[in-house]
Amino acid sequence: MGLELEPLFQAWSYFRRRKFRQCSDLCSQLLERPPGEQEPDSEYTVFQAAWSLKTRALTEMVYVDEIDMDQEGIAEMMLDENAIAQVARPGTSLKLPGTSQGGGPSPAVRPVTQSGRPITGFVRPGTQGGRPSTMEQAIKTPRTALTARPITSASGRYGRLGTASMLTNPDGPFINLSRLNLAKYAQKPKLAKALFEYIFYHENDVKNALDLAALATEHAQFKDWWWKVQIGKCYYRLGLYREAEKQFKSALKQQDMVDTILYLAKVYLRLDQPVTALNLFKQGLDRFPGEVTLICGIARIYEEMNNISTAAEYYKDVLKQDNTHVEAIACIGSNHFYSDQPEIALRFYRRLLQMGVHNCQLFNNLGLCCFYAQQYDMTLSSFERALFLAENEEETADVWYNLGHVAVGIGDLNLAYQCFKLTLINNNNYAEAYNNLAVLEMRKGHIEQARAFLQTASSLAPHMYEPHFNFAILSEKVGDLQRSYMAAKKSEEAFPGHVDTQQLIKELKQHFAVL
Repeated sequence: MGLELEPLFQAWSYFRRRKFRQCSDLCSQLLERPPGEQEPDSEYTVFQAAWSLKTRALTEMVYVDEIDMDQEGIAEMMLDENAIAQVARPGTSLKLPGTSQGGGPSPAVRPVTQSGRPITGFVRPGTQGGRPSTMEQAIKTPRTALTARPITSASGRYGRLGTASMLTNPDGPFINLSRLNLAKYAQKPKLAKALFEYIFYHENDVKNALDLAALATEHAQFKDWWWKVQIGKCYYRLGLYREAEKQFKSALKQQDMVDTILYLAKVYLRLDQPVTALNLFKQGLDRFPGEVTLICGIARIYEEMNNISTAAEYYKDVLKQDNTHVEAIACIGSNHFYSDQPEIALRFYRRLLQMGVHNCQLFNNLGLCCFYAQQYDMTLSSFERALFLAENEEETADVWYNLGHVAVGIGDLNLAYQCFKLTLINNNNYAEAYNNLAVLEMRKGHIEQARAFLQTASSLAPHMYEPHFNFAILSEKVGDLQRSYMAAKKSEEAFPGHVDTQQLIKELKQHFAVL
C-alpha cells in the first residue's frame, strides 16, 4: 500500500514543480471541505493556507514580468502630456532618431524602422515600436512584429491577459473583488501580498490593487519597501509616472534592489529621459557590480539612441558576465554583419545554434552570413531550414526576400523576380520587395509597372529612402522633372546624408534654372 501525501503538502509540491492547474484543483477540494475537518495551524488555518496557495497558483498561470512588458499604444504616443521639451537637445531624447553623435550606421547600410532607428538584432517588447511623427502615419502602418505600428491601446494586452484568466475557473472568478474587505486583508501581510498579486496580474484590476497596497503600506507604517514598489507599479499602469517615480525612489532608499532600479529606469524612459535612466543604471552598477540586467539596460538605451558602437561595447560586457546571453550574442552578431564582417557574425550565430536556439530567424541570418562570407555550400541549406521552421507568413516572406538578394548576387534575375513575388504572396505589405521588383522591372524597360511598384513601396514605408530615390531617378529619365524633384526631396528627408540624392537635386535645380 503506497503512502499518500497530506493534501496541502501535495498542493505545495505541485506548485513548486510549476504544475499550477493540479495545484489549483487540489486547493479547491481543500476549500470545499466543511470547516470542522480543518486543523488549526500555528498561525493560519489550513483553509487560509489553501486559499493563499490557490491565489498564487492562479497568478502564476498568467504572470507576465512587468519589467520587460512595455508596449506603448497610439494614445500614449500621440497624446503624451509628459513631454518636457518639444525640441530636445541632440543625444537626450528617444523621440528624435539619429540625434546621437555616436557614429550610428547609415540607412544605406543598415535598414531602419518607421521611427528612424536601425533594426536591432533581437526583437523585444518596444524594440520595433518607434514613435511615428503623425497620427495618420501611426494608423496607416500595418501592425506586425516587424513594423513600428503601435498597438491600439497599451492596456489591450493586459486586458486580454485578465479576461483569459477567467477560464481558470468555469464557475466564475475565484475571489469576488467587489465584496472583499480590503482593510481586513491589509492587516494580514502574508495573505495581503498573495491577494495583491492575484488582483494585479490575474484580475487586472489596478484600482483595487492600488487600494489594497495603500492600506497595507499604511498598516506597515510605510516601512515595507515591497508595498512601495507595488504602488509604483500601479501608478505606472495608470500613467501617473511622476507618482510612480516617487514610490520607486522611496523603496530604493529603504532597500537596494535591482528590480526597483529597472522599474525606475522604465519610468524615466517613458518620460523620454534616457540620460537620467543611463545615470541610474550606472549608479546601480556601482552598488551591484557586474549585474547583467543593468548592463543590458544601458546597451538597449544606447541602441535606441542610435549609438550602436557604444551599445556593442556594453553587450560585450554582458557576455563577459554571462556568455550564454542570447540577446547580447544576437545584437553583437547583427552589428558585425552590418559592419561588413559576416565571418565574425557567423561565429556569433553559430554560438546561438550550439546553445540550442533553433528558429527561422537564426537560420535566415546564418544563410545571409554564409552568402556574404562566400561559404556558398551552406547558404541554400540554411535558407531551406529557415523555410521549414517558419511559423507564420511574415517569417516566410523574410526568407524569400533574402533568397531574392542571393539570386541578385549570383546574377539570376529571373529567380530573383520569382523570389520577390513569393515574398509579396506571403506578405502583401513588404515595401522592400516592391522596391526591388520595381528595379527589376526598370531593367526590363517596363516603366509603368516599375512606377506603380515604387509608389506602393513609398506609401507602405515612407521612412525608407530607396523607393523615393528610385522614383525620382525613374521620373527624371522620362522627363517628369517636377515629380522627380518632389520624390528626391522625400528621399533627402528620409536620409539626409545620401550623396546620390543630393547630386540629383542639384541637377534638377540646374534644369529648373534653365527653364
